[in-house]
Amino acid sequence: MPEAPEVRQPGGEQPVVTPVRVVIGLCLFVPFVAMLWVGSYARIEPTLIGIPFFYWYQMLWVVISTALTMTAYQLWQRDQRARKASAQGGGASA
Repeated sequence: MPEAPEVRQPGGEQPVVTPVRVVIGLCLFVPFVAMLWVGSYARIEPTLIGIPFFYWYQMLWVVISTALTMTAYQLWQRDQRARKASAQGGGASA
């Protein structure tokens, strides 16, 4: 029986799951869960300077989502620089 061919990424690199990439995924996933779980914020009280909870909670998540997305981007950039440096260092010594 023929074996399935191995799927390779362009450039020959295999996808790798690292703790940093898990954190990146969580940073991008958490805002979706927070906004899709409507039952957690579908109420009026507590109000903040007269604004019902339903509204200010969502606006707070705009700021939180921005911070989490910036964090994910910075972690991704750092991860890519480290992978590039290790690929260059590994290729030079081999």
